[in-house]
Amino acid sequence: MVQKTAAANSGIVFAIIGVVLFSAKAVLVKVAYTYEVDHLTLLLFRMVFALPFYLLIAFSKKPLHSKEINYKDYLWVVFFGFIGYYLASLFDFMGLQYIKAGLERIILFIYPTMVVVLSWLIFRKSISKIQIIAIIITYLGVILTFWNEEPMKDGSVILGGILIFFSALTYASYLVGSGWLIPKFGVMQFTSYAMIVSTVCIVLHYSMVKGLQLSTYPKEVYYLGIAMAIFSTLIPSFLVSAAIKRLGAPTFSLFGSLGPVSTIILAFFFLDERITVLQIIGMLIVIGGVTLVSRQKA
Repeated sequence: MVQKTAAANSGIVFAIIGVVLFSAKAVLVKVAYTYEVDHLTLLLFRMVFALPFYLLIAFSKKPLHSKEINYKDYLWVVFFGFIGYYLASLFDFMGLQYIKAGLERIILFIYPTMVVVLSWLIFRKSISKIQIIAIIITYLGVILTFWNEEPMKDGSVILGGILIFFSALTYASYLVGSGWLIPKFGVMQFTSYAMIVSTVCIVLHYSMVKGLQLSTYPKEVYYLGIAMAIFSTLIPSFLVSAAIKRLGAPTFSLFGSLGPVSTIILAFFFLDERITVLQIIGMLIVIGGVTLVSRQKA
């Protein structure tokens, strides 16, 4: 009993720290953009600095059920690494050039609703009436958060929102499609393989657009790249996996609502981003809708 309580308590701590660290990524990206670095270079720094750690994890031991894995499974890993970490990250970094960090996190937070819809479209999994209502409420909440951003006067806000939406959609597609592969490879092994694939895609993308020579940036850009790689990518991925193991996915999903809140708080202190009362109401509506969808799904 004592061991279960200790495991649950540590799981809660891991969940909170993991979610907050993941959420800090948007703030780090916005800070880096003040040094006039482009999204592709910044994404390259994030992935390349994290790569050695994922290589170590990937090749330190064999996949969980290596005998059940065939070459087609590895091709699927390449595909899901492409859409789940390369495309999702690319859209995210592009979108953050146009909208606030707090708004970015609110849009990304709706990915569980996309998982439910995609599961219905692809696998014909049923959607309850409560889920449908919750999904509609969630998207109304997102619209409300943009209400005071004057998108009609500044088209860049709409563009940024669309890019972040595609980031959430590609990540949701990754979650829906890769679910059957994770039990074969193991969570950390599969994640490491997917991150390696993503890094290769980023390097190829960068080399085709900018060539093989890196531009010189202030040292702060490299520090921020390392911080994103370690504190907003690597460490939280371990913490979240550990939290899910101790708490279970349904319980962990309840801590996801900390993401938008923590991003908004961090953005207020480090980016001087202000959020209106209407946007706070919209955020609460989104959190409530996503939480209801997640609980129904669980």
